[in-house]
Amino acid sequence: KQPPHHAMLQAYALALDADVIALQEVDGPAAAATVFPPSMYRIIMTGDAVVQRVGFAVRRSLTVTQNPDLVALDVYGPSAARRLRSGADITVDMPGGRLRLLAVHLKTGCNHDRLNSGRRECDVLRAQLPALQGWITQRRQEGVPFVVLGDFNRRMEGRDELLAALNASAPLLRATEGRASPCWGGGAFIDHILAGGAARAWMQPGTLRVLTYREPISQREELSDHCPVSVRFALPD
Repeated sequence: KQPPHHAMLQAYALALDADVIALQEVDGPAAAATVFPPSMYRIIMTGDAVVQRVGFAVRRSLTVTQNPDLVALDVYGPSAARRLRSGADITVDMPGGRLRLLAVHLKTGCNHDRLNSGRRECDVLRAQLPALQGWITQRRQEGVPFVVLGDFNRRMEGRDELLAALNASAPLLRATEGRASPCWGGGAFIDHILAGGAARAWMQPGTLRVLTYREPISQREELSDHCPVSVRFALPD
C-alpha cells in the first residue's frame, strides 16, 4: 500500500501528463514507480551509490536508450566520504530523429554568488562546470538536438556566469528566461530547462508551466519543496 503522500504525488504526476520527466532526489526505481505507474512509464536512474539519485520517467510509447551516467559531475570522486550526483543521460528516438537529454542535480548553496567568491559551495559548483560544458560541446560537435534539465540550484537571471559559461559551449534557449516561479509562494527559478541545437527551435514559446500544489505549505515536506516545471516541444514528424 502506498503512503498517503506517494498517492498525492502520483495524482500530480498523472495531472502533469508529460512524456518525459527528469527526476531528482529519488531513492531508486522502486520509489519512483510509486509515483509514476510502471504500466505508463519506464523509470531510468543513475547507478550512483547515494540515496537521492537523478533519473527519468519516460512514457512507454517512446523508444529510449540509457547512455552512460555523467559521473564527472561527482567532483568529490568515488573514494570520498560524501558523494555528488551524476547526471542521467538518455536518448529518445522519434520519427523525426533523436533527442539527447541530460538530467542534473547540481551542488546546492551557491544559487546567486559568484563562482569564484571563495565560498566552498561555489568552488564545488564551479568544479562541476567543465563536465557540463564538455557534455554540451560533444552534442554540438555531433549535431544532435539536446536538452539539459533539472535542479541547477542556481538562479540564472541577468548575466549569470554559470549560464554564460554553458552558452559558450553551445547556444542555449532557457525555458525559464524572464519568468519567476509561483511554487510555494514564489521566487526565482533554480530548476531550468535548457535546449540546444535543433531543440531550440522545437521549444514552443509561451508553453512554460509550473504545476503548483493545492495543499498548504505545512505539507511541503510530505510532497516536495520543488514544483514540476514543464515546457512543450514540437518535434519534427
